[in-house]
Amino acid sequence: MLATLLDHLRRQRRRYATLCALLGLGLVTDRPDRDPGPQLADIRARDFLNIQTRNTPTTYYEGRQGPTGFEYELMRRFADYLGVSLNLDADHNIAEALEAVRHQGDLGAAALPLDPTLDGLMFSRPIMPLQPLLVYRRGLPPPDEIDDLEGLKIGTLRGTGTSLVMHELQQDHPWLRWQEADDIEVSALLGRVADGTLDAAVVFRHQFRLNRLFFPEVEDGFALGRPLSLAWAFPTGQGLGLLREANRFLEQMQNNGLLARLETRYLGRDNYLEYVGARTFIGHVHERLPRYDGLFRAAARDSGFDWKLLAAVGYQESHWRPKATSPTGVRGMMMLTNATASEMNVANRLDPAQSIEGGARYLRSLKDRLPASITGDDRLYMALAAYNVGLGHLYDARRIVEMRGGNPDRWDDVRDALPLLQQREWYSKTRYGYARGGEPVIYVRNIRRYHEILAYVDRSRQQFHRLSVRQSPDAKKTARADGTPPSG
Repeated sequence: MLATLLDHLRRQRRRYATLCALLGLGLVTDRPDRDPGPQLADIRARDFLNIQTRNTPTTYYEGRQGPTGFEYELMRRFADYLGVSLNLDADHNIAEALEAVRHQGDLGAAALPLDPTLDGLMFSRPIMPLQPLLVYRRGLPPPDEIDDLEGLKIGTLRGTGTSLVMHELQQDHPWLRWQEADDIEVSALLGRVADGTLDAAVVFRHQFRLNRLFFPEVEDGFALGRPLSLAWAFPTGQGLGLLREANRFLEQMQNNGLLARLETRYLGRDNYLEYVGARTFIGHVHERLPRYDGLFRAAARDSGFDWKLLAAVGYQESHWRPKATSPTGVRGMMMLTNATASEMNVANRLDPAQSIEGGARYLRSLKDRLPASITGDDRLYMALAAYNVGLGHLYDARRIVEMRGGNPDRWDDVRDALPLLQQREWYSKTRYGYARGGEPVIYVRNIRRYHEILAYVDRSRQQFHRLSVRQSPDAKKTARADGTPPSG
């Protein structure tokens, strides 16, 4: 009875502390007469904002167009709001990021859960909800409620907030057991579920949504425990000026709808590389491709590629839609970035002829820049991967292959290494850091599949053409006039 009462009081105290913290944040925002402290003045004097972050898909990483990520976009906009530049220190896990904020950083933006019980820190207003989710290995009996977890090997990440929820649940379910890790990221945790090291894991819903395409062996289970809140962390003892400005900025982002749009852009989609069925593709071959196959053939003659390969790249990039636009701003049939379009002298990315020709020349330039030791299909597949993820990350994957004792000139070895760029254990050893390394693997796989289907369709058309010529009353005349059917 006494133990139960103490547990209840602890839970109530935590809820009270959280409420007080949130109410306190509101007072900070609404009381401009409070002492701003030395921190904000120092930031404006040195002209840059020093942010402690993490190299993860939800925070900050090097993407196709340069630095990107949900919190990176917020950080960049906040620095602009203050009128200063941005300095990032991303070589952290969560515990290290929080410790750095306490002693040297202006703020921490590292997928941090709002936890007012932490010493030496104060938090911004909530940025977005974080819903813990139980995921499990396909083939196990689907768990629907917490009692179904008894006896399962469960893992989660220490310090992310999911472990906090697990401890709260354990108060009412004393039998609940799990493992915690602080030296890996979500993709590695899901990998342990997929390979059978764990039966299940607790991650946040948006994290699973971003990674699920790469782990088809892992299933969505059920929401677990109470939602938490993503927030920024600030050191205590430095005044309230920077915290107050951050709260004003975040409130402005919420009120004008920009925050919701950024959530949708970076966290709201499973993956833009969804695997499209063969039937849909064949339909587009008949309906869309005839409008553009002449452009692909012309670009192929100039660049030296098979026109069907270029068409496969165009389909993977845009489904042969000349005005396609991605959430990150790449546009056109071949989805060129502004920087790539400028490099390839493409004046209008939405013009299909310019886009196809520019994309073909860009793919050729990537292929030509690869080391001479990479040959044959290996060279082509690595050029395609670089078209998607960038040469820097491709070279990082080749370096990982070397560290693992493989052959960096073989696509099969590089293909296996690219997803490791999502794991802190490996990307921390590379030059360009985190990348969504599973994407170029799927990207190349899709293009090879589309290319094979296009080759089959093209061969079928040629065979039909030759059969029609033989059966025509003017067969001899037609054959002499047309000459040898094109080889494609």
